Amino acid sequence: MDRLTSMAAFVAAADLGSFAAGAAALGMSPQMVAKHVAFLEARLGTRLINRTTRRQSLTEFGRAYHERCRVVLAEAEAADALAETVRAHPHGTLRLNAPVTFGSHGLVPLLTRYLRDCPQVEVDLSLADRLVDPLEEGFEAVIRLGPLAESSLVARPLAPYRLVACAAPAYLGANGVPSSPADLSRHQCLDFSHWPRGRGSLWQFTRAGQTVEAPAAGRLRINDFRALLSAARDGFGIVLGVETALRDDLAAGRLVRVLPDWEAPSRPMHLLTMRDRRPTAKLRRFIEMMLEEFGPDRSAVRAASLARGPA
Repeated sequence: MDRLTSMAAFVAAADLGSFAAGAAALGMSPQMVAKHVAFLEARLGTRLINRTTRRQSLTEFGRAYHERCRVVLAEAEAADALAETVRAHPHGTLRLNAPVTFGSHGLVPLLTRYLRDCPQVEVDLSLADRLVDPLEEGFEAVIRLGPLAESSLVARPLAPYRLVACAAPAYLGANGVPSSPADLSRHQCLDFSHWPRGRGSLWQFTRAGQTVEAPAAGRLRINDFRALLSAARDGFGIVLGVETALRDDLAAGRLVRVLPDWEAPSRPMHLLTMRDRRPTAKLRRFIEMMLEEFGPDRSAVRAASLARGPA
């Protein structure tokens, strides 16, 4: 039997004067209350209540045990109330993991709004381009790129991780604007790489169901997108980057989209969380804001904005 339930049955019977009254208060039968009290007495090895056909009374040990049970039950109620408070109001530390580029350019602006919205929450964000195990590493939510393997995690789809090609107006003024992916072979293409490789790589573009791979030749390869973006702003070449990281520069006209009639590759993106029938308020609010900002229905809106260019 559950010891806390047995304590509650014992306290109710003692406070109300009979098993029947205690049973009515707890919504169980008098026989079940008697079983709970007998369970405690057998566990403790002593009698708690002296019972006759007409009345019952606590033993000397029963009185002392009754007081301790009231304290234990009150503490258990307080613990339950704390859990309800945590679920009702965002509170505590939220541990997150995200890819480096998306985390730096897309997620951090959302997190600052989230923290202003939830003043009792702290965020511990880990940026890494490796696959992490949320359970092993203690992350409550993970943003993951690419196809998902089967797992017990809850996966919420986000807008695809879209790439666009763009360059500074000064670069395009001096070197011309490419009209097709094949033209990229005559341009400086800024290559984002995680590891050393041969000169140049292939950039893939699609239009009207046709996919082409263009040799993206260039003299500069960097494994950090922020540095690559700085080179693009400086007018050194054409960069192929994630839309969330380029949005502000495109809107301000510091960069201009090239090959707007061609779609660059996109990758699926998901928000992963552990299965929990009653997630905490801090996690619920984070999920809500992620879906509002990066949900699948935002993809078409962003695509239309990019096609229009700066106002």
